[in-house]
Amino acid sequence: MNQIPMTLQGTEKLREELNELKSVRRPRIIASIAEARKYGDLKENAEYHAAREEQGFCEGRIHEIEAKLSNAQVIDITTIPKTGRVIFGSTVTVLNINTEERFTYRIVGDDEADFKQNLISINSPMARGLIGKEAEDITIVQTPGGDVEYEILKVEYI
Repeated sequence: MNQIPMTLQGTEKLREELNELKSVRRPRIIASIAEARKYGDLKENAEYHAAREEQGFCEGRIHEIEAKLSNAQVIDITTIPKTGRVIFGSTVTVLNINTEERFTYRIVGDDEADFKQNLISINSPMARGLIGKEAEDITIVQTPGGDVEYEILKVEYI
């Protein structure tokens, strides 16, 4: 399987979710199944079927997280030499040349991406347009609404 790039923070978040699923959710679901079995006929027992379905989702997510963690290529941006170039894990402040709006994004792995928190996937068009560039460079990002020009104002390794 291919290596999955992740930041140190992203790996920790997945480990916390995995711990929560295994130590809290899984035992609660098992208890729900045991309780539902007490109600008798399992064919018509909605609580039993709901608990079994939840168990399937939980076990699937546990398996998914374990697979991702076993194939994770953890990148700690603070240990990488600061070249001034945009790389995986760096935080980039850009200026939209047309609208004069400033944005700050952190380039992370696919599983960590959350646009509302300004975490963009390494595979997003924005990140692909920024990778390898330096402060004061101009880049053109292809968006569904057309090409947008950005000036890179600052590159940080935090």
